[in-house]
Amino acid sequence: MAPGREPSISGPTGLETGERAYAAMIAGARALVPQLRERAARTEELRHLPPETERDLHDAGLFRMLQPRRVGGAELDYVALIDCAELLGSADASVAWNFANLASHHWMLGMFEQKTQDLVWDQDPDALIASSFIFPAGRATRVEGGYRLHGSWPFSSGVASCEWNMLASVVYSDDEADGIEYRIFLLPKGDYKVLDTWNVAGLRGTGSCDVEVRDVFVADHMTIAVGDLAGGPTPGSKVNPNPLYTLPVFSLFPYVLSGVALGNAQACLDDYAEVARHRISTYNRAKLSDFQSTQIKIAEASAKIDAARLIMRSACLDAMANARRDHVPDMGTKTRYRRDGAFSVNLCTEAVSMLFAASGARGLFTTGVLQRQFRDAHAINSHLAFNFDAAGTNYGRVALGLPSENLTL
Repeated sequence: MAPGREPSISGPTGLETGERAYAAMIAGARALVPQLRERAARTEELRHLPPETERDLHDAGLFRMLQPRRVGGAELDYVALIDCAELLGSADASVAWNFANLASHHWMLGMFEQKTQDLVWDQDPDALIASSFIFPAGRATRVEGGYRLHGSWPFSSGVASCEWNMLASVVYSDDEADGIEYRIFLLPKGDYKVLDTWNVAGLRGTGSCDVEVRDVFVADHMTIAVGDLAGGPTPGSKVNPNPLYTLPVFSLFPYVLSGVALGNAQACLDDYAEVARHRISTYNRAKLSDFQSTQIKIAEASAKIDAARLIMRSACLDAMANARRDHVPDMGTKTRYRRDGAFSVNLCTEAVSMLFAASGARGLFTTGVLQRQFRDAHAINSHLAFNFDAAGTNYGRVALGLPSENLTL
């Protein structure tokens, strides 16, 4: 988040206690920025979050920001996820990525049956839950009392620190007339194997390893149908009546992580401007701040980042407003959320790429943060949720009166 820029307290609405909790959460995230930035190189070297970073996030209550208040969570509005991820992302995108992922799973667990919520949170309300929402990676079949699940899922961020995992799978039926169903399965860590596969160029500190499940039984109450997460009342709404737990999950999926790209891009811009204020050209000893090209790059990058922030926050605020009036968005609105989520992150990536190119050879040194910000920006942008061709195509189809191709909406 840009220096001096305060997130709008008008974002989250509700009781004064909720506003105070939001302000405290923002303050807690901001306070962590200096030390997270200092640890960034070590985080990359470890390929997962350092234990002290996880403790800091727990101590600040950040993982539980979207958890139901009835179990001690902050139950903040969805837009707070953007704002806190931006702050943490300005220090280290890997930390922000794991924070946002793991915090969002408390929100999703709040939509499961109460029995499932209590099973997890009665044991440990701080328990971390990983995920992989790649449906074709799994194969489930219906059996008495539940399902048999088998598969291998990539990109389960922060999995080594988690006691549970939400794994998406297709449910197949012997009767072709029944078709297929998309469901999410909640498994304890003893039911899956973590494979150390995370050797990557960007977001190196997220520990987004593969997980493998071999023919495990999952009881009915430990699963939830994607159709129950499309907007409106969920199985968990009876005990968690806040509209937060009626949001359309996969329509808003990009905004779980888009704030990470925003914070990374804003930090890149701030760092570039700070260097440009003082740097002298190697070749003609002119001040970079006097170059018109430098001034234009700062203007264009900041415009892209500011536009991205407005787009992201507006979508989250709009979704909460719909939920408060018990309105389930139509397919046109859902595909617009996906379109705007991808577009806004693409804007952030463009800003970072432009600043990296404008920095010349300085950006090549591995001792500097710019090369990490560049690598992280493109790693973030590679997530399917930010593929504008996919999101844009589906939006265009629906706008033209054709059915959506995204079966999770």
